Amino acid sequence: AMTDWAPIAKEYDPLKAGSIDGTDEEPHDRAIWRAMLARYVPNKGVTGDPHLTLFVARLNLQTTEEKLKEVFSRYGDIRKIRLVRDLVTGFSKGYAFIEYKEERALLKAHRDANRLVIDQHEIFVDFELERTLKGWIPRRLGGGFGGKKESGQLRFGGRDRPFRKPINLPNMKNDFYGEGSSEKRNWSREGARDWRTRDRDHDRSRDKRWPERERSGAWGEGERERDSKEERSRGRERKDRDR
Repeated sequence: AMTDWAPIAKEYDPLKAGSIDGTDEEPHDRAIWRAMLARYVPNKGVTGDPHLTLFVARLNLQTTEEKLKEVFSRYGDIRKIRLVRDLVTGFSKGYAFIEYKEERALLKAHRDANRLVIDQHEIFVDFELERTLKGWIPRRLGGGFGGKKESGQLRFGGRDRPFRKPINLPNMKNDFYGEGSSEKRNWSREGARDWRTRDRDHDRSRDKRWPERERSGAWGEGERERDSKEERSRGRERKDRDR
């Protein structure tokens, strides 16, 4: 229902997330099928308050925890920073989680830090969704939000790419084809008769006016011919006087 529509998803549904307005009924890529069949359980090893945690993505791979602390401590006191790294290489994966001590600092960072440039990279900031959004499926299983256009697996309903409002057109088929009640059909027939009689009257009056227009047009042409003859005769008289 349109009354329940919102640009940001309140509950994660892979099928809706794969739709530009959240109204798709069939998956349009294989990743959505994977996400619909996935049974994801959030990482139990993650600690901290999820309602005070910020998700920071699109980081420069060279950005460190110290740099993140320097930038995000402007908005309030930080309790913990977790820069996600590869277990084998130890290199950054380009995203992190920052837990604040107060909700006020979290909201301020969420509002002001999005699209901030850190180490020549424009970052993306949102609330943590893994433990707060019901039904969440991560990107590696075909879910998530956002995505790259090149892959063709765009996901909607998040801050990065919200749902677009569905276009609901009224169903006018029945009335348009005269399939409504008998009263409406009678009214439409009477209206059609009225229009036909008006058209005939209009045609008759136009036929009556047409000869008058022709006469007036002929009269106008005669007047123009007389005027041109008078101008030519006056021109000859001037020439004779000059001689």
